[in-house]
Amino acid sequence: MEGSLTNWHDSAAGLPPALQGGVVAIGNFDGVHLGHRAVLKQTLEIAHARSVPALALTFEPHPRTFFRPQEPVFRLTGARRKAQLLLDAGMDGVVSLSFNSEFAELTAQAFLTTHLKEGLKASHVVAGHDFHFGRNREGTPDLLLGKGAEHGFGVTLIEPFSDPLQPGEIVSSSRIRQALADGDIAAANRLLDRPYGVSGIVVEGAKLGRTLGYPTANLKLPEETGLRHGIYAVRLCRADGSLHDGVASFGRRPTFDNGAPLLETFVFDFSGDLYGEEITILFHGWIRPEEKFESAEALIEQMDRDSEAARAILAAIANAAVTGAG
Repeated sequence: MEGSLTNWHDSAAGLPPALQGGVVAIGNFDGVHLGHRAVLKQTLEIAHARSVPALALTFEPHPRTFFRPQEPVFRLTGARRKAQLLLDAGMDGVVSLSFNSEFAELTAQAFLTTHLKEGLKASHVVAGHDFHFGRNREGTPDLLLGKGAEHGFGVTLIEPFSDPLQPGEIVSSSRIRQALADGDIAAANRLLDRPYGVSGIVVEGAKLGRTLGYPTANLKLPEETGLRHGIYAVRLCRADGSLHDGVASFGRRPTFDNGAPLLETFVFDFSGDLYGEEITILFHGWIRPEEKFESAEALIEQMDRDSEAARAILAAIANAAVTGAG
């Protein structure tokens, strides 16, 4: 769980002097995955060589969600989690600009002048090779290079990051979203370089799990969450940082009510009360798709098998961590 993010700002205006004049990495950075890490690595190298701060400039909400609110993007990381990951990656500061109607109407020149030159006082900018900006995406990489020289900052454009295990395949947020939609947790976690996680406040459910001998901590995820419905091996992280092994079901409970999707986590060897607590669920492995059972007894038998499978997956991960295998 994250603490106070003192170097996370919602505007380039009024940025502390200590964070001005630095090297600025620009992007949506949803997921802060391996491809993003390559951009951040380059940013840090340039910043350290110049003895200036390294910053990440990003946007909230995701631009695609702004332009198509009826089809919101399945976010890999919310704004706060994204900022924390960027700071954890070594950024000295994060600026999240509000992507609203006013921002969408900014010309490319206005974006460069208002935010990069005057707000951040950027000395260098790092962006993806296909970065476009300004109203109607009129700002091109070539324009950024030319105007950067005019405004007094250098520009580095980063080529797409190739998957280390699948050369030629690009690491992208879209690819990770698709892996999660397929239930391919292993692929998603590898491209994220960490377990995929979701956070929220534990809410009361129908308490069906209690009647089955499997009381659960329940989270309502955003409607646009594209995670495949099914059963997963997970770890629950509490506010104090403690981790607890468990098995989770994400779906509509077809055996009972086929209701709204809910993430229900049964924590092994745990008897505490989690209602109202903010938790994070970290996904470590896929077990099976969600399915409908003919009876509660049949469901309980399957839940017993799911729990054994989850324990085995989590034990294997723990053993790999201890031995250094991966």
